[in-house]
Amino acid sequence: MMENIDAVKNIRLFLFDMDGTLYIGNRLFDFTKELLERIRESGSRYLFMTNNSSKSVDDYVKKLKGLGIDADREDFITSSQATALYLKENRPNDRLYVCGTQSLKKELCGEGFTITESIEDTDCIVMGFDTELNFKKLEDVCKILLTKNVGYIATNPDLVCPTEYGSVPDCGSVCEMIYNATKMRPIVIGKPQPEMPLIAMKKYGVDKAETAVIGDRIYTDIKSGIAAGALSILVMSGECDRQTLVSSDVKPDLVIDSAKEILDILKS
Repeated sequence: MMENIDAVKNIRLFLFDMDGTLYIGNRLFDFTKELLERIRESGSRYLFMTNNSSKSVDDYVKKLKGLGIDADREDFITSSQATALYLKENRPNDRLYVCGTQSLKKELCGEGFTITESIEDTDCIVMGFDTELNFKKLEDVCKILLTKNVGYIATNPDLVCPTEYGSVPDCGSVCEMIYNATKMRPIVIGKPQPEMPLIAMKKYGVDKAETAVIGDRIYTDIKSGIAAGALSILVMSGECDRQTLVSSDVKPDLVIDSAKEILDILKS
C-alpha cells in the first residue's frame, strides 16, 4: 500500500468522480479547492469524470461555479459524452427516445442526434439518470422494448446517487425496474467501462502509469480505473462503506478516508 501512496506523487492526470468525492449534493468538501489548486500548481491536470447524466456539461460548469470552483467544458468527461461517442460510432443515424432529463436531451441534440417522443419513430432508447422521471416514460420504454426491435443503451449503471440526506435511485435502479417488466437489459456506457479514462488519457497524452481514477464507488469508479490500467483510489466519503469494501472481490489500489489525503500526499 505504501508504494501506491508514493505512486500518487507521479500522477499527471487525476480523474475525479464528483458527488461523494469532491462534494456531497450541494456541499463542497472543505479541502476540494486547495486540492485542485495544488494539482494545477504542480503542473499536473485534473478532470471531473462523472456517470451522472442528469446534467449537461454546461450545467456542471454552472454547478461547480456555484460551489466556488472555476471550471470550463474542457475540465469534464461525462457518461453523456461517452454515450454520444458510442452512438456516433455504432448507431449514428438512430432516432433516440431518451428516458432522461432535458439536459441530457439537449446534450445529445448538440451532438447531432434526433430526439423523438414517438414510440413508432424510435430506433434506440437511451436511459439516463432521470430526475424528471414519470410513469409515462417508464411505460413508453416498456412498450418500445416489447413491440419493436430497437437499440437499448444506458448512460451508467449506478444504482443510487448520494445526497446530503442519503441516497436516491439512479439510472441502474430504473433499468432494474424495466428489466422486471421486460426481461431486457441495456448496453451500459460509462463507468465501470474503461472508455472514459482511456479517452482522457488519449486526449492529454498521458499513459496509465501516470493516471489515477478517484471515486467513492467500487462497482463503477474503481472497476473503471482498474479496467483502464490506472491507479484506482477509493474514497470513503460517499457511497462505499467498510462492509462493502471488505466483501468486494474488486480491490482498489489505495483506500483513503477522503480526497484530502491526496492533498496531504502532494504536500509532503
